[in-house]
Order: sequence, then C-alpha cells, then structure tokens
Amino acid sequence: MGIPVHSVPPEARTNYIIDQLEGERLTIPGSKGVFRILASSKQTNGGIAVFSSGAVLSDAPGFHWHAEAHDVFLVTKGYLKLWNGDKCRIMGPGDFAYVPPKVIHNPEMLGPHTETMGLVAPGDWVDFFRYVAESYGGVIVPENDDRDLRALLIPKVMAAKDRFDVHFERDYRPPAVGDWLETENALPGPLEPYFLRANTGPRWMLGGVMSRPFITAEQCAGKFAISSIESSNQYYNTAGGSEAEAAAAGPFGGRWLTFPTVDHCFSVMEGLLRVQLRDDEAAGQGWTDVREGQTLVIAAGQAFRLRFASRYVRAITFTNGAGIETVVHRAGQPYANFVLPEEAAACDVQKLEVVCGELGVQLAA
Repeated sequence: MGIPVHSVPPEARTNYIIDQLEGERLTIPGSKGVFRILASSKQTNGGIAVFSSGAVLSDAPGFHWHAEAHDVFLVTKGYLKLWNGDKCRIMGPGDFAYVPPKVIHNPEMLGPHTETMGLVAPGDWVDFFRYVAESYGGVIVPENDDRDLRALLIPKVMAAKDRFDVHFERDYRPPAVGDWLETENALPGPLEPYFLRANTGPRWMLGGVMSRPFITAEQCAGKFAISSIESSNQYYNTAGGSEAEAAAAGPFGGRWLTFPTVDHCFSVMEGLLRVQLRDDEAAGQGWTDVREGQTLVIAAGQAFRLRFASRYVRAITFTNGAGIETVVHRAGQPYANFVLPEEAAACDVQKLEVVCGELGVQLAA
C-alpha cells in the first residue's frame, strides 16, 4: 500500500500523507479564515505543530506574545501584514518571519485571499486554536462569516487566560509599517525576531539537492528547522533504467536516512516527490508519490530515501530538530546562484557519512 493518505492527522506518531486543503480544519468565528493542522503533538512527540492557513481580508486577532512558544509565518499566496517586535512589514509569497518567545506580534491577512504555512513549538500550543475555534467543513475559507471576531474571541481568551500561552496587550502602540531593509536577506543570530525576504538567505548544495533555510535549529534553541529543499530528476535520469538503478543514482547515493529523534514534514510546493520507507521495501512495496499540495510526514526512527521525480521539485521541510536540511548544510557546499544548476556535482559520500555520524543520523546502503 505504501504510505497512507489521511484527511486528518492520525492519532499516533506514524507515517502519513495529508491532501491539499485537508488536515484538522478549524475556523475562529468571524476570522474569515481556516487553520489546517497537518501535524501536532501526537505526531511529533510534543515537539512542533505544522499547519497551513488561509483567509480573506479580515480583522487581525490582536497584539499578543507567548512566554515559551516560538511562532513562524511563511507566505505562499497573497499578502500578510505582520507586526513583529519593533518592525512591521507587508509580506508576499516566499517571505518569512520568525517570532521568538516574549516578542509582541500580530498577523493580519490582507485580501483578497492569502495563504501561509506556519509552525509553532511546542506542538501542544495549537490546543489554543482548538479552544477558540470551531470545526470547518467548507471548501476553502468562510468568506461570508460576518460575526464579530473580537467580541467572540476576547471573552473566551479571558476565561482561559491561564490555560494557554497567549498574552494580549490591549494598550500596545505598534510600529508603523516599514520598507524592507537590505539586511533582511540573511539569517541573524539565535532567538532574534526577523523577516527574511523571498529567495534570499543562505543556500547549500549537496549532490544536486539544494537547501534554502528559513530558520535553522541553532537559531531557535534546537526546537525546529524549516527549509526549502529543491532538486531535479534531470540529475538522476537513468534513461529507462529500473527503480533500483534510479534510486542508487539519486540524492545521497540512494542511501537510507534514519533520524532517531527528528520527525520530518515535507509540504510539496512544486513538482513530484517520491519517497520509499525501508519497511515498505522489505514488504515488497514500491515508491510512494507525494504531489503538489500534499504534505508527507515521516516519523522519527523510520528509514527513508527520496527521489525527485520531475524536472523541478520544491518541498518545504519542517523538522523538530536538526533534520535533512542540516545534513545538506554540513555535508554540502555554499551555493552562490539562485536556481538549480544545469548539472549537479557528485555527492561527497565520505563527508556525508562523517556528518551523519556527528548528527547521530543512521546512513545505510
């Protein structure tokens, strides 16, 4: 059967795929938006929650901060106005922001239709969404929900102010929206709030696999990492060869990767990603296709290998620790260009083995 497809995350730490616009779908009354939870505490051992969200033009929830929770915003469609500490930016597709604990922030979805990817650590923080929201069974977002967001939200928040790590600031004087700065194209130091402009920041290349990190584990006290992972089937085209030959020629030399404590969430944005679990191979199963819009979750401790099965493949990876993006970074080389090269350099397998050993990642032929 391969990896099963679910409409909501299963009740265990296991491997699964969520279809586009599916997940545990919740709407805060009057928000004209939907949160679609793709993974949370039960699937990541409490580490992170990963979700997509969409909305049309509506009121922002209000200025607030978290004592322990880390928050991120990655725009995939439309525009988001985000206050983040002493800065405010209008974010477009590909723009990213990180909000560490104790930093006041407020996201406002701008019309006509905005979509984002988000992560919160620890993963049980999304219980707040579950408390203030209601289930959503519609198509995309409830555009005609004209209920008063703040009148409904604030009483619920005040009634449970000690249950959730959400602290509203009623008299806060926010910064004015500002232009993007030249400095907002690089990753800053640990636990600093920041904005990162689309298609900027560092790039790393390992054997035809490029990683563009939005945030590394070092920046958030080891809690998580998020990166764009990109590659092409043109690097591993076997001219009609077998699946085994294609796998052996693929990224990391077709080797199996096992992260003992780190869960991986791959949200495919473009192209076709293929994955095979070692347990599936042992059972005579082939590769599982993960298509645009789908999200793949691979549980910690599961051996897997990847194939990039179209001319261009891009997936956003979310991990609750140093994951595949860290392997690409440390075993690869800095990459100066902005798109994939015409030809990929060979993977330095010896360096890859050393890096995996240092990270505690099991690498097997």
